[in-house]
Amino acid sequence: MQKNKLYVFLAAAVGLLILPLILQTAGNAWVRIADMALLYVLLALGLNIVVGYAGLLDLGFVAFFAIGAYMFGLMASPHLTDSFPWFAQMFPNGLHSPLWIVIPLGAFLAGVLGILLGAPTLKLRGDYLAIVTLGFGEIIRVFLNNLDHPVNITNGPKGLGQIDSIKFFGFDLGKKHELFGFEIASVTMYYYLFLVLVVVSVVICHRLELSRIGRAWMAIREDEIAAKAMGINTRNMKLLAFGMGATFGGVAGSMFAAFQGFVSPESFSLMESVMIVAMVVLGGIGHLPGVILGAVLLSALPEVLRYVAGPLQAMTDGRLDSAILRQLLIALAMIVVMLMRPRGLWPAPDHGKSLQNTK
Repeated sequence: MQKNKLYVFLAAAVGLLILPLILQTAGNAWVRIADMALLYVLLALGLNIVVGYAGLLDLGFVAFFAIGAYMFGLMASPHLTDSFPWFAQMFPNGLHSPLWIVIPLGAFLAGVLGILLGAPTLKLRGDYLAIVTLGFGEIIRVFLNNLDHPVNITNGPKGLGQIDSIKFFGFDLGKKHELFGFEIASVTMYYYLFLVLVVVSVVICHRLELSRIGRAWMAIREDEIAAKAMGINTRNMKLLAFGMGATFGGVAGSMFAAFQGFVSPESFSLMESVMIVAMVVLGGIGHLPGVILGAVLLSALPEVLRYVAGPLQAMTDGRLDSAILRQLLIALAMIVVMLMRPRGLWPAPDHGKSLQNTK
């Protein structure tokens, strides 16, 4: 049994390593889809800590994604140098932060904001908690959209451009590289970076799930009153869940800004939060393989459906917008899946067992 698992892991590892090289032959657009899918896996893993493990419904998770993206955008673009003369005097060539500073700083900043969000919501549950977190996400987006006057910090709706690509040890992921005569595109290099981050995140989430902290989160999820009666500090555990989940969003946001080279408030709308929640629910709440599957499917499906929506639009003589058709097809697919698999595509084996025993 152990040998079979080892073979499966080795086959999956080899498949993930050669996947971008295969997709690259069909065009860089397919590799970009894989890159964005990995970023959404990072986001879904972070939200799974809050929703899946601790049972706290968070509809404003995209705020931490935005914080990480704007943090990297300000540190790796000429915006601060152009807007503040005192900053230009201190850093005449701009502030070009290396990778080992960006990732910890993005995680720390988003984690602190996650704790600040969790502190006033400790006594809220269910729908009330969802409304507060939804409002937090919209407040962050509105702030980013309006902090261009009287002091221009975020450049408002115009966003931040000319963001540096990721560099470490003189190796620039924003440029093409050759290896044994084989050209590796920039999007392929980012794929491997994102894959490393996802693997590290999966290991962290798995260890958290099996730890005392993870079991405390699950006890709070099942029955907060019983968990508190057994001596679990529910206040600290909830704050830790918000903080830990937010760190994943901050890291994903900083990587998104480096990958895109541009960020604006439109990238962090309410629909993005809803889609991240849908990834966790559709895949299987609290189950790592299910969450990863849901994130990959829902992030890649809209791009793949471009090739379906185009012919459908042509059949209606252009009367239906292809973007609306794509959203309609995604919604129909989600409805069918949830009707057939109400616990998700790949649910946790133990989740819901107590409910089944009471029937």
